[in-house]
Amino acid sequence: MRIGELAAAVGVTTRTVRHYHHLGLLPEPERRANGYRHYGLRHAVALARIRRLTELGLGLAEVRDVLADDAGKDLAEVLEELDADLARQEAAIRDRRARLRALLDVGDVPAEGPVSPELAALFAATAAELPDSPAAAKDREVLALLETAAAPADRERLMGAVSTVFGSPDGAARAREAYALLDALADVDAEADPDDPRIAEAARAIAGFVPREMLPREARPDEAHGFLRALYADFAPAQAEAIRQALRILWEGRR
Repeated sequence: MRIGELAAAVGVTTRTVRHYHHLGLLPEPERRANGYRHYGLRHAVALARIRRLTELGLGLAEVRDVLADDAGKDLAEVLEELDADLARQEAAIRDRRARLRALLDVGDVPAEGPVSPELAALFAATAAELPDSPAAAKDREVLALLETAAAPADRERLMGAVSTVFGSPDGAARAREAYALLDALADVDAEADPDDPRIAEAARAIAGFVPREMLPREARPDEAHGFLRALYADFAPAQAEAIRQALRILWEGRR
């Protein structure tokens, strides 16, 4: 058989056959006097076996182990490992689908998503309470970041803390007031008037509704903490100063 005939007989492409030659999976046949490779039945049998193994999910390196005369693993052992790996993948897919279904069951998926169903519900509440607040929208982005990056125990603590903010009419009212004051600072020149009373007023309002459990455990708000530096830089100067003062109030209150 010529290479095209071999490929057609086994149901692969000639490029695949050449690739298997290159990797050493399929032995090179002898060439005839005219320079063409000539494949026999043994080549077709070997190529068919390679195809069956790859369709089972084995990688080409694993196929090489199975085919090698001095293979460290026999076929049964390789297939047992493959079966265990597929079982892990099935479990992971089931878990992902359950998480997706929980998100879809919440209703509207938030723009900051995908996030946990708990955070999605909180985002829906804040978006309804504060549909036009740029500061609230930024806070939702930060919360999505924290939920992603936090360790499981810290994530549970954080989500428990933020869920209390909009859990009562009083908490929602304090949040609306704080975000309104923070949004109003977007165009205030904090460098020209660092003692602008609106900055201190916004700081007190923020400190009045942010749970102390949300404070970073190690870094003070006035220290050069990488995350806090990035947070401050994302806001206008007056807004950043109000947030810095609010965190300082919360930090002093926690001591």
